[in-house]
Amino acid sequence: MIPGPVTVAPDVLAASSQPMRNHRGPFAAGVYARLGERLKYVFQTAQPVLLLGSSGTGAMEATIVNLFSPGDRLLAMPMGAFGDRHVAIARAYGADVEVIETEWGDKVDPQRMRDCLAQDRSGEIKGVLVTHNETSTGAQSDLEALARARGDHPALLVVDAVSSVGAVDLRMDEWALDAVIGASQKALAGVPGAAMISLSERAWKAAESARMPRFYFDVRKARTAAEKGQTPWTPPFSVLLGLEQATDNYAKEGRLFAFARHARFAEAIRAGCAAMGLRVFARPGAHSNTVTAVSGPAGTDHKALQQTLREKHGVVVGGGQMKLEGTILRIGNMGAIGRDDILTVLAALETALRESGVAVSPGAGIAAANAVFAQTEAAQPRLAVG
Repeated sequence: MIPGPVTVAPDVLAASSQPMRNHRGPFAAGVYARLGERLKYVFQTAQPVLLLGSSGTGAMEATIVNLFSPGDRLLAMPMGAFGDRHVAIARAYGADVEVIETEWGDKVDPQRMRDCLAQDRSGEIKGVLVTHNETSTGAQSDLEALARARGDHPALLVVDAVSSVGAVDLRMDEWALDAVIGASQKALAGVPGAAMISLSERAWKAAESARMPRFYFDVRKARTAAEKGQTPWTPPFSVLLGLEQATDNYAKEGRLFAFARHARFAEAIRAGCAAMGLRVFARPGAHSNTVTAVSGPAGTDHKALQQTLREKHGVVVGGGQMKLEGTILRIGNMGAIGRDDILTVLAALETALRESGVAVSPGAGIAAANAVFAQTEAAQPRLAVG
């Protein structure tokens, strides 16, 4: 139950275990073609979705080196550890990055973006870097509002959607997003090792003139190879076979059903944790639909609590990162999990809290989560499965 890699279904594991095949033969070409079409459905775009043999960080780097040149002025609006990582990558390649800070646990304010871009009358800002969903804090921004805030400014809107795409509504073409990043081991419930990137027509034009050094992550090479039914370099083919099965499972469930499932699970976790006296780290209105960060009462040893959950109860959750290390637990709700898994985690957390000396009302967490399930399933009975 960490924010990724996630629990994967048995059929995905089985697909990943198939005998090795020629990655440049007709069988592989069929895998790439099917994956390409399913990922367009996930990204809600008519543009090609390219596959990269890397983690999501590799795709973050690909957006920088393919779209910009050394010295380009970029606007970044990080709200946690992964937004800070995108800034660090851009600066490593020589970009001039202006940062508008957002307090960790909150979402990005679209008005601050709008105001900053309005002051840039000469169009010096070449790109805006945003994180849709920040797993380090359990916070999620309103991506549609951020897209509207960009307005008619020519800056490219670059979106780290690694932990949101597939779980949260993200309309690449309708919202005029210029670069969207995803990864196999998050909401799509594949195994780790593959990243995805999709570019708008404006971004493809920028890729032709960008002057940052690039080779392995050159999207022009990836697009040329994809048109031939190949990848430019040897891909993690077993990972892609698993991702093919995972995206097939996703398509059968349906995009809207997947959105509702993630929202329902996240709300149940938040309600259950709050009922046990835990504080949800993200601000109201900024809650993530894929990961919930919570903290116990003052004096709680969160690392020891995490260890107890893992070693005594068989429940694995994430800990805090960077300045939040040792202060929170992070509970993910992506992957091949169901309602029983959510309730199991809450029951284990209640027991572990008691064992650490925290007073918890017996069954409060499970009762609160079940109330959420009952309410959401009564409102949308067709979405009750899962």
